[in-house]
Amino acid sequence: MNKQLAVRFIYGLVLISMFPILGWAQKTGSLSGKIMDKQTQQPLAEVTIQLQGVIKSTFTDSLGQFRLSGVPLRTYNLIVSRIGYKPQTLYNIIVSAGNENNITIDLEPTANLLNEVIVKNNRRTAKAATIENPLSVQRLTTEEIKSNPGGNFDISKVIQTLPGVGGGQQGFRNDIVIRGGAPNENVFYLDGIEIPVLNHFQTQGSSGGPQGMLNVSFIEDVKLSTSAFDAKYDNAMSSVFQFKQKNGNPNKIQGNVRLSATELAATLEGPLAKNKRTTFLASARRSYLQVIFSLLDLPIRPNYWDFQTKISHQINKKTTLSFIGLGAIDAFSFASIKSATPEKAYIYNSTPFINQWNYTGGLSIKRLLNNGYLNVALSRNSFDNDNKQYEDNQLKLPSQLTLLYQSRETENKLRFDVNQTIKGFRLAYGGTLQLAEYTNSTYNVIRKAIYDANGVQLQPATTANFNSPLGNFYKYGAFIQISKRLFDNRLGVSVGTRTDMNSYTTDGNNPLKTISPRLSLSYVLTNNLTLNGSIGRYFKLAPYTILGFADSGNQLVNKSVDYLQSTHYVA
Repeated sequence: MNKQLAVRFIYGLVLISMFPILGWAQKTGSLSGKIMDKQTQQPLAEVTIQLQGVIKSTFTDSLGQFRLSGVPLRTYNLIVSRIGYKPQTLYNIIVSAGNENNITIDLEPTANLLNEVIVKNNRRTAKAATIENPLSVQRLTTEEIKSNPGGNFDISKVIQTLPGVGGGQQGFRNDIVIRGGAPNENVFYLDGIEIPVLNHFQTQGSSGGPQGMLNVSFIEDVKLSTSAFDAKYDNAMSSVFQFKQKNGNPNKIQGNVRLSATELAATLEGPLAKNKRTTFLASARRSYLQVIFSLLDLPIRPNYWDFQTKISHQINKKTTLSFIGLGAIDAFSFASIKSATPEKAYIYNSTPFINQWNYTGGLSIKRLLNNGYLNVALSRNSFDNDNKQYEDNQLKLPSQLTLLYQSRETENKLRFDVNQTIKGFRLAYGGTLQLAEYTNSTYNVIRKAIYDANGVQLQPATTANFNSPLGNFYKYGAFIQISKRLFDNRLGVSVGTRTDMNSYTTDGNNPLKTISPRLSLSYVLTNNLTLNGSIGRYFKLAPYTILGFADSGNQLVNKSVDYLQSTHYVA
């Protein structure tokens, strides 16, 4: 692609991204959503919805739903209140002419506090902290992600700007390092379903990559816990990220096109049935980095697609069925360059061709119970990694092949958890079952053959040929957590434990090896002072790249490996 054509291409994308603005030049917009009880997930009626700064308010109906129309276009603070519940304020809610903002809010019941005891925190912590996670919790809203300077709508990059969160040594990557832990010690959940792959061109056995996959238009908020993890989360040693997605707008079909410095993304949402009980969100994103790198005459050509979807169906008043899907196709290749330099030549021949694809798909059912709810999730995720490298990456002669790496990780997961409030006690318990599969085939030239001046071979090439015999194995675990407020609700106590096992490692079936107790305490000292503390032990199974390693005799050598262990003390 020549320079003139590339400029026309980018100019065309800018015009496309302006179509929604040109087509929806209105003076007012609308805002809708649903309000639920945080503990029981029951819809709340007669909740007051107030836009700060204008005389515009409404109440939720019997299904917990509300809609404000004819709202002047600007940014608002949304105040949500109901007798018996803690009021909540959502900041920087944008009302636009084109798309109707649809939000879901969980209100927490108020305890019978003494009149003089009022707990006040900053807005981010106040929305995120719970009796189970009283500290080391932060939350980002979608508007905070979009407005983050330098974030480029990349959720993974914005996360690195949070207090206590660091990145890797290479600034262009989305490696998340918390309190010195490894990037693979973090776990990520999208609407309660684990997503092991979060970035394009992800490093296998880790979680980092140069570009995040999640579409910010889907996200309602992100909750980050860097300690005092809920017992229902396994394999977490440094942090737990909970990404909460929006539901599709039940009132109308709408969408947007977003053009950034590196990519073009399109999002569509709306109802799938006239009764508004089924909604969808869908998006596709395409990078055009290869165009920019061509203009800069760089030899590398990174290229990616990603796709994301969510479908929600209200089966009845007590049961909701949801489907989520997330996937990506990544290709890292090379092209001829106009002006060769030693630096460009080094990049050309020292970097492998990379072809990756991954997906996560899952079904989840939420069933309301007496004073609580049940979650059941069935999901499957797969990550395929294919790398090739030649002595001369431009010619790509089969005789010059120096690296051929083909590996795939696949997991099938069943999770369930029950959450209830019984006589003032908050009880959560459940379990997990996973079938994991790992394959790896590697050919690598460690040292090339040595020849004399006449072409006679003096020493043959040294190569490594490896095929992992790991195959399939099971992982399973169970947990329980109990929480209660005591002493006129001044003291909050949460106690929990879980255990994890597997059918592969030598001691994997011993539940006592991974008993991970945890305790969180929160005490209101004065109106403006609260003392929080937690202690917990957490376990993680080693990555598949370690578990599947075999010696020259093709015998697995890490079957005796123990779970990784970390103990947190935070106050």
